[in-house]
Amino acid sequence: MSEEGTVQVSLAFDRRSPEEMDAISREMLERYQSRRTVRHFSTDSVPMDVVERCILAAGTAPSGAHKQPWCFCIITAPDVKKQIREAAEKEEYANYHGRMSDRWLNDLEPFETDHLKPHLEEAPVLIAVFRQAWEPDEVEGKKQNYYVQESVGIACGMLISALHESGIAALTHTPSPMGFLSEILKRPAHEKAFLLIPIGYPSKGCKVPDIARKSLDEISVKFGSETK
Repeated sequence: MSEEGTVQVSLAFDRRSPEEMDAISREMLERYQSRRTVRHFSTDSVPMDVVERCILAAGTAPSGAHKQPWCFCIITAPDVKKQIREAAEKEEYANYHGRMSDRWLNDLEPFETDHLKPHLEEAPVLIAVFRQAWEPDEVEGKKQNYYVQESVGIACGMLISALHESGIAALTHTPSPMGFLSEILKRPAHEKAFLLIPIGYPSKGCKVPDIARKSLDEISVKFGSETK
Protein backbone atom coordinates (compact mmCIF):
# COMPACT_ATOMS: atom_id res chain seq x y z
CA MET A 1 0.00 0.00 0.00
CA SER A 2 1.16 3.56 -0.71
CA GLU A 3 1.01 6.29 1.93
CA GLU A 4 -2.37 7.34 0.51
CA GLY A 5 -3.72 3.80 0.80
CA THR A 6 -3.83 3.06 -2.93
CA VAL A 7 -2.85 -0.48 -3.87
CA GLN A 8 0.37 -0.52 -5.90
CA VAL A 9 1.11 -3.16 -8.53
CA SER A 10 4.20 -3.96 -10.57
CA LEU A 11 4.46 -2.04 -13.84
CA ALA A 12 4.17 -4.18 -16.97
CA PHE A 13 6.71 -2.56 -19.29
CA ASP A 14 8.83 -4.12 -22.01
CA ARG A 15 12.09 -2.26 -22.46
CA ARG A 16 13.11 -2.67 -26.10
CA SER A 17 16.54 -2.59 -27.62
CA PRO A 18 17.60 0.55 -29.50
CA GLU A 19 17.32 -1.41 -32.74
CA GLU A 20 13.76 -2.48 -31.96
CA MET A 21 12.82 1.05 -30.95
CA ASP A 22 14.24 2.45 -34.17
CA ALA A 23 12.34 -0.02 -36.35
CA ILE A 24 9.06 0.39 -34.48
CA SER A 25 9.21 4.18 -34.47
CA ARG A 26 9.94 4.28 -38.20
CA GLU A 27 7.02 1.98 -38.98
CA MET A 28 4.74 3.98 -36.68
CA LEU A 29 5.71 7.29 -38.29
CA GLU A 30 5.10 5.90 -41.77
CA ARG A 31 1.64 4.70 -40.77
CA TYR A 32 0.77 7.97 -39.09
CA GLN A 33 2.00 10.03 -42.02
CA SER A 34 -0.60 8.23 -44.13
CA ARG A 35 -3.43 9.34 -41.84
CA ARG A 36 -5.71 11.89 -43.45
CA THR A 37 -8.94 13.56 -42.46
CA VAL A 38 -11.78 12.20 -44.59
CA ARG A 39 -14.94 14.08 -45.56
CA HIS A 40 -16.31 11.58 -48.08
CA PHE A 41 -17.42 8.31 -46.53
CA SER A 42 -18.70 5.03 -47.87
CA THR A 43 -22.00 4.00 -46.35
CA ASP A 44 -20.57 0.50 -45.78
CA SER A 45 -20.77 -0.56 -42.16
CA VAL A 46 -17.64 -1.02 -40.05
CA PRO A 47 -17.14 -3.73 -37.39
CA MET A 48 -18.62 -2.35 -34.21
CA ASP A 49 -16.48 -4.54 -31.98
CA VAL A 50 -13.43 -2.86 -33.54
CA VAL A 51 -14.93 0.58 -32.90
CA GLU A 52 -15.61 -0.35 -29.28
CA ARG A 53 -12.03 -1.55 -28.79
CA CYS A 54 -10.77 1.74 -30.20
CA ILE A 55 -12.90 3.56 -27.65
CA LEU A 56 -11.53 1.34 -24.89
CA ALA A 57 -8.04 2.25 -26.13
CA ALA A 58 -8.99 5.94 -25.92
CA GLY A 59 -10.16 5.27 -22.37
CA THR A 60 -6.61 4.34 -21.38
CA ALA A 61 -5.56 7.98 -21.82
CA PRO A 62 -4.06 9.73 -18.79
CA SER A 63 -6.42 12.03 -16.93
CA GLY A 64 -6.26 14.43 -14.01
CA ALA A 65 -6.43 12.39 -10.77
CA HIS A 66 -7.50 9.44 -12.94
CA LYS A 67 -11.04 10.83 -13.10
CA GLN A 68 -11.49 9.70 -16.75
CA PRO A 69 -13.85 12.62 -17.44
CA TRP A 70 -15.21 11.50 -20.81
CA CYS A 71 -18.16 9.81 -22.43
CA PHE A 72 -18.18 8.47 -25.99
CA CYS A 73 -21.62 8.25 -27.60
CA ILE A 74 -21.72 5.78 -30.52
CA ILE A 75 -24.41 6.77 -33.01
CA THR A 76 -25.57 4.53 -35.85
CA ALA A 77 -29.34 5.23 -35.90
CA PRO A 78 -30.19 6.99 -39.21
CA ASP A 79 -32.85 9.20 -37.63
CA VAL A 80 -30.45 10.44 -34.95
CA LYS A 81 -27.71 11.07 -37.52
CA LYS A 82 -30.23 13.06 -39.57
CA GLN A 83 -31.14 15.20 -36.55
CA ILE A 84 -27.47 15.84 -35.85
CA ARG A 85 -26.79 16.79 -39.46
CA GLU A 86 -29.70 19.23 -39.58
CA ALA A 87 -28.67 20.89 -36.31
CA ALA A 88 -24.99 21.01 -37.27
CA GLU A 89 -25.72 22.53 -40.67
CA LYS A 90 -27.80 25.23 -39.02
CA GLU A 91 -24.86 26.22 -36.82
CA GLU A 92 -22.38 25.88 -39.70
CA TYR A 93 -24.49 28.12 -41.93
CA ALA A 94 -24.25 30.84 -39.30
CA ASN A 95 -20.50 30.23 -39.06
CA TYR A 96 -19.88 30.50 -42.80
CA HIS A 97 -22.20 33.47 -43.19
CA GLY A 98 -21.04 35.82 -40.47
CA ARG A 99 -19.38 34.19 -37.47
CA MET A 100 -16.12 33.28 -39.21
CA SER A 101 -13.64 35.99 -40.11
CA ASP A 102 -12.54 36.53 -43.72
CA ARG A 103 -9.10 35.20 -42.84
CA TRP A 104 -10.62 32.02 -41.41
CA LEU A 105 -12.73 31.51 -44.53
CA ASN A 106 -9.67 32.08 -46.74
CA ASP A 107 -7.71 29.48 -44.76
CA LEU A 108 -10.52 26.97 -45.34
CA GLU A 109 -10.69 27.50 -49.10
CA PRO A 110 -8.13 24.78 -50.01
CA PHE A 111 -10.32 22.22 -48.23
CA GLU A 112 -13.46 23.16 -50.18
CA THR A 113 -15.68 23.02 -47.11
CA ASP A 114 -18.99 24.77 -46.56
CA HIS A 115 -21.98 24.54 -44.25
CA LEU A 116 -23.32 21.38 -45.91
CA LYS A 117 -22.28 18.25 -44.01
CA PRO A 118 -23.61 15.16 -45.82
CA HIS A 119 -20.92 13.03 -44.16
CA LEU A 120 -22.88 13.25 -40.91
CA GLU A 121 -25.45 10.95 -42.48
CA GLU A 122 -23.23 9.04 -44.91
CA ALA A 123 -20.66 7.90 -42.36
CA PRO A 124 -21.88 4.63 -40.81
CA VAL A 125 -20.94 5.77 -37.30
CA LEU A 126 -20.74 9.07 -35.46
CA ILE A 127 -18.88 9.29 -32.18
CA ALA A 128 -19.90 12.25 -30.06
CA VAL A 129 -17.34 12.88 -27.33
CA PHE A 130 -18.49 14.62 -24.16
CA ARG A 131 -16.34 16.09 -21.41
CA GLN A 132 -17.44 15.80 -17.81
CA ALA A 133 -16.56 18.94 -15.90
CA TRP A 134 -17.79 17.35 -12.69
CA GLU A 135 -19.40 14.16 -11.40
CA PRO A 136 -22.77 13.87 -9.64
CA ASP A 137 -22.43 12.89 -5.99
CA GLU A 138 -25.25 11.97 -3.62
CA VAL A 139 -23.50 13.53 -0.62
CA GLU A 140 -21.63 16.54 -2.02
CA GLY A 141 -23.89 17.16 -5.01
CA LYS A 142 -20.87 17.62 -7.29
CA LYS A 143 -17.37 16.19 -7.34
CA GLN A 144 -14.79 18.19 -9.23
CA ASN A 145 -12.82 16.76 -12.14
CA TYR A 146 -9.37 18.09 -13.01
CA TYR A 147 -7.65 19.06 -16.25
CA VAL A 148 -10.77 18.05 -18.12
CA GLN A 149 -9.99 19.75 -21.44
CA GLU A 150 -6.48 18.33 -21.52
CA SER A 151 -7.59 14.84 -20.50
CA VAL A 152 -10.39 14.59 -23.06
CA GLY A 153 -8.18 16.07 -25.77
CA ILE A 154 -5.56 13.38 -25.18
CA ALA A 155 -8.24 10.67 -25.22
CA CYS A 156 -9.57 11.95 -28.55
CA GLY A 157 -6.08 11.89 -30.03
CA MET A 158 -5.65 8.31 -28.90
CA LEU A 159 -9.07 7.43 -30.36
CA ILE A 160 -8.16 8.85 -33.76
CA SER A 161 -4.85 6.97 -33.68
CA ALA A 162 -6.54 3.71 -32.68
CA LEU A 163 -9.10 4.09 -35.47
CA HIS A 164 -6.36 4.73 -38.01
CA GLU A 165 -4.37 1.72 -36.78
CA SER A 166 -7.52 -0.38 -37.20
CA GLY A 167 -8.19 0.78 -40.76
CA ILE A 168 -11.01 3.22 -40.04
CA ALA A 169 -10.99 6.80 -41.34
CA ALA A 170 -12.20 9.73 -39.25
CA LEU A 171 -13.10 13.41 -39.36
CA THR A 172 -12.83 15.76 -36.39
CA HIS A 173 -15.86 18.04 -36.49
CA THR A 174 -16.60 20.93 -34.14
CA PRO A 175 -19.83 22.62 -35.27
CA SER A 176 -19.59 25.29 -32.58
CA PRO A 177 -21.68 25.83 -30.58
CA MET A 178 -22.49 22.16 -29.99
CA GLY A 179 -25.24 22.37 -27.41
CA PHE A 180 -27.58 20.60 -29.83
CA LEU A 181 -25.66 17.35 -29.28
CA SER A 182 -26.55 17.34 -25.60
CA GLU A 183 -30.19 17.95 -26.46
CA ILE A 184 -30.47 15.34 -29.22
CA LEU A 185 -28.57 12.68 -27.27
CA LYS A 186 -30.22 13.65 -23.95
CA ARG A 187 -26.94 13.89 -22.07
CA PRO A 188 -26.88 14.82 -18.36
CA ALA A 189 -26.06 18.33 -17.14
CA HIS A 190 -22.48 17.48 -16.13
CA GLU A 191 -21.57 16.55 -19.71
CA LYS A 192 -20.69 19.06 -22.42
CA ALA A 193 -20.04 18.27 -26.08
CA PHE A 194 -16.33 18.27 -26.93
CA LEU A 195 -15.98 16.74 -30.40
CA LEU A 196 -18.05 15.03 -33.09
CA ILE A 197 -16.20 12.34 -35.05
CA PRO A 198 -17.77 10.73 -38.15
CA ILE A 199 -15.95 7.46 -38.87
CA GLY A 200 -16.01 4.77 -41.54
CA TYR A 201 -14.32 3.73 -44.77
CA PRO A 202 -13.43 6.40 -47.33
CA SER A 203 -15.80 6.50 -50.30
CA LYS A 204 -14.64 4.98 -53.59
CA GLY A 205 -12.31 7.44 -55.33
CA CYS A 206 -12.11 9.64 -52.23
CA LYS A 207 -9.92 12.70 -52.78
CA VAL A 208 -8.10 14.71 -50.12
CA PRO A 209 -6.16 18.00 -50.41
CA ASP A 210 -2.49 17.67 -51.34
CA ILE A 211 -0.96 19.09 -48.18
CA ALA A 212 2.36 18.73 -46.37
CA ARG A 213 3.06 18.50 -42.68
CA LYS A 214 5.58 20.65 -40.85
CA SER A 215 9.10 19.29 -40.39
CA LEU A 216 10.62 18.35 -37.04
CA ASP A 217 12.54 21.64 -36.93
CA GLU A 218 9.27 23.53 -37.39
CA ILE A 219 7.41 21.81 -34.58
CA SER A 220 10.12 21.21 -31.98
CA VAL A 221 12.87 22.98 -30.08
CA LYS A 222 15.75 21.09 -28.47
CA PHE A 223 17.21 21.94 -25.07
CA GLY A 224 19.94 19.31 -24.72
CA SER A 225 23.39 19.71 -23.19
CA GLU A 226 24.80 20.20 -26.68
CA THR A 227 22.46 23.15 -27.34
CA LYS A 228 24.17 26.54 -27.29
